[in-house]
Amino acid sequence: MTTCPFDQRPADVSNILSRLKTLTSAEEFFAALNVRYDADKLATARLHILKRMGDYLASDDLDGLPDGIAAARARAMLQRAYEDFVGSSPLKQRVFKVLKDHDPKRPVAPGQAFVALDDILAPVKAD
Repeated sequence: MTTCPFDQRPADVSNILSRLKTLTSAEEFFAALNVRYDADKLATARLHILKRMGDYLASDDLDGLPDGIAAARARAMLQRAYEDFVGSSPLKQRVFKVLKDHDPKRPVAPGQAFVALDDILAPVKAD
């Protein structure tokens, strides 16, 4: 497991919400919130993890909370989002709309049938 650079000391929680809004990479989020991660897992699921964290954050209003509490909640949400992908894959988790819309386990709505390209290109069988 790769550790973030700040792993051995407490994360700086001052103005954490405004600082989180300025971060641009997954590694920056993990470092700012002092969350450990495996570099290989992060490399394959970074956008999915951050999207899932965003979904979790959207369900909790952190505005107006003391910095320490907001940081602890954001850290827990990032850790939870990361753990969602440790034993799973982006394809199984389906956090993005395009993956949700094409879930083979979900029935297709009438008028929205999907035909795979392989089916279209398959040779026509003569009767």
